[in-house]
Amino acid sequence: MAPEKLPCFPSLLLSLLTLLLPQADTRSFVVDPDNDRFLLDGVPFRYVSGSLHYFRVPRVLWADRLLKMRLSGLNAVQFYVPWNYHEQQPGVYNFNGSRDLTAFLQEAARVKLLVILRPGPYICAEWEMGGLPSWLLRKPKIRLRTSDPADNMTKIFTLLRHYQPRGPLVNSEYYTGWLDYWGQNHSTRSVPAVTKGLENMLKLGASVNMYMFHGGTNFGYWNGADEKGRFLPITTSYDYDAPISEAGDPTPKLFALRNIISKFQEVPLGPLPPPSRKMRLGPLTLRLDGDLLAFLDLLCPRGPIHSVLPLTFEAVKQDRGFMLYRTHLTHTVFEPTPLWVPNNGLHDRAYVMVDGVFQGVLERNIRHKVFLMGNLGARLDILVENMGRLSFGSNSSDFKGLLEPPILGQTMLIKWMMFPLKIDNLVKWWFPLQLPKSTQPQAPSGPTFYSTTFPILGSIGDTFLYLPGWTKGQVWINGFNLGRYWTKRGPQQTLYVPRPLLFPRGTLNKITVLELENVPPQLQIQFLDKPILNSTLHKTYIYSLLTDTVSVPEPMRLS
Repeated sequence: MAPEKLPCFPSLLLSLLTLLLPQADTRSFVVDPDNDRFLLDGVPFRYVSGSLHYFRVPRVLWADRLLKMRLSGLNAVQFYVPWNYHEQQPGVYNFNGSRDLTAFLQEAARVKLLVILRPGPYICAEWEMGGLPSWLLRKPKIRLRTSDPADNMTKIFTLLRHYQPRGPLVNSEYYTGWLDYWGQNHSTRSVPAVTKGLENMLKLGASVNMYMFHGGTNFGYWNGADEKGRFLPITTSYDYDAPISEAGDPTPKLFALRNIISKFQEVPLGPLPPPSRKMRLGPLTLRLDGDLLAFLDLLCPRGPIHSVLPLTFEAVKQDRGFMLYRTHLTHTVFEPTPLWVPNNGLHDRAYVMVDGVFQGVLERNIRHKVFLMGNLGARLDILVENMGRLSFGSNSSDFKGLLEPPILGQTMLIKWMMFPLKIDNLVKWWFPLQLPKSTQPQAPSGPTFYSTTFPILGSIGDTFLYLPGWTKGQVWINGFNLGRYWTKRGPQQTLYVPRPLLFPRGTLNKITVLELENVPPQLQIQFLDKPILNSTLHKTYIYSLLTDTVSVPEPMRLS
């Protein structure tokens, strides 16, 4: 018997939402164009809403964040549904745990927030590939997005008013702050600017949604990226300078907005919950577990994929994270010889090793070469990091990996082995797994694992992981992928650690760090009680865009 065809994601989502609709037929929501307003159950209504993304907040904290939004005077919450979060593989759906959309809707209803749902399939949201699943890129000649060339908004609105002269005013995305890119300044928007804009709109009788009201965190590998002349990955923090901070705390911006809202509609009585307890811990000293190459058999238990030319992440079904490319030198390289990837064919960042010795970094959109030497048959390893697919703009087909064969001197390198790495699985089930001291590098640099365990003797609180002197990498707390750090580039210096991720007294907590480049001499980390989001340490980077008009600087060290 032929297998039953699975429903597509949009139809599955529609069915889910249909089941959640109230059964009573007395509810109504209509547009009253004659009076430029909405009617909810026959009563004049306007919404004052805020955006919150359930996929950026641990499930156990949904109730806390939604309650604070309601007590701020909001009567609705707006959110997206990212397709790739629920269907990571074709036909395999996940609505459990932090993906339980039904539970989130029920929690919003419990605190009396209406829902403005934006199901996609494309959402942007600075999220990996704008919410589209990367397996779409495996389909030949697929067109992920098309455009409507009608971009003259004055003409369009004039045409709209010809057919719809009246109707309620709506601002669906009123920005309370802005996003951050690695290597740029932390974005903020002043309280007076935000409150003035809101008050002006409410005076006009408009409905408004504030994006974001609580930003949250791009845990794991879920951050997206922009391309504005060069590739710009989004930071792990999605704090957004929002009225509710990344850690869920009310900010002065929230109280100012609440005062404005109270002038136009009733605000629920009662104080907002106070800021959560914050915790300091450390410094803690990490131990060396071993370099990444030493764990290759565990990281890629099915072994490598062989190909004459390098294959992309998508071609080998590696959606996110890291993949190792391996080949061998076909001749002895006596003098330092440049290794580079032509046609901007590296997506996104590569860590180069010869016979296990770290040589340097290559990066997308940056004119940079690593100079190598090596004997005939020397092993060349290139660990490529997917730093998040483009979430905005016309080019959504953001393939990852080595899109072109690397060039060493004048020689195109061929005969590759690709190792798709399952790092999260290894960290969750195996670490700490130390190698014998005889096999550990004496002066570790390049992709290397470090870990330690620690107890919490007092009350658990939210905290912020700080890695001073570390360069760039990934962190796991008790097996949970906390996200990327990039201390040497900034602006984000700390990673938010929600208290539900930590074990209480009597159970050891485990932290695992994959440092991709260089570590400080003391291998120490700290947990702080305040975030550091606005410290771009290295402002001397020279980014050479890949255009004919750009002069090429001398090779420089990248961090």
